[in-house]
Amino acid sequence: MDDLKKLIREVPDYPKPGILFYDLTTLLQDKKGFHELIERLCGQFSGKHIDVVAGIEARGFIFAPALAYRLGAGFVPVRKPNKLPWKTAQVSYQLEYGTDKLEIHQDAVKRGQRVLVCDDLLATGGTAAAAIQLVRQLGGEIAGAAFAVELNFLKGRDKLNGTEVFSLIQYSQ
Repeated sequence: MDDLKKLIREVPDYPKPGILFYDLTTLLQDKKGFHELIERLCGQFSGKHIDVVAGIEARGFIFAPALAYRLGAGFVPVRKPNKLPWKTAQVSYQLEYGTDKLEIHQDAVKRGQRVLVCDDLLATGGTAAAAIQLVRQLGGEIAGAAFAVELNFLKGRDKLNGTEVFSLIQYSQ
């Protein structure tokens, strides 16, 4: 995965001092890199009968539709409150300093459908765990969780117990 890792720009002190931000836009703009990233993510879940890929706002919207297309699945957006136009299911989750919410259309996932949750990056795991909770609330079965990047040192996968977690590029600090 080092070939893809080289395409990610590291931005120190963004969005605040002491934070090293991994900017995936440089990987996305590289046509071979982006294609390879999607192919490798799909390879992990190919043949696992995915019905729907749920992409988490906002950068999950970049990867999830491409995965859904390649896996022959539908795409469902998981959004911040008041962004979806119809009846929604909602879940609150803990942030480092406070709480946040995610929503999904009530009819986005049918009971028994196999759902792959997707986002660009797995950090502390709170947002992904909330998305998984929403899918289960609607009766969906979690087929796995896919991330382009994982920050291992934040131990986000620990919050996703019982879920197959696949991250393509990993940072250990």
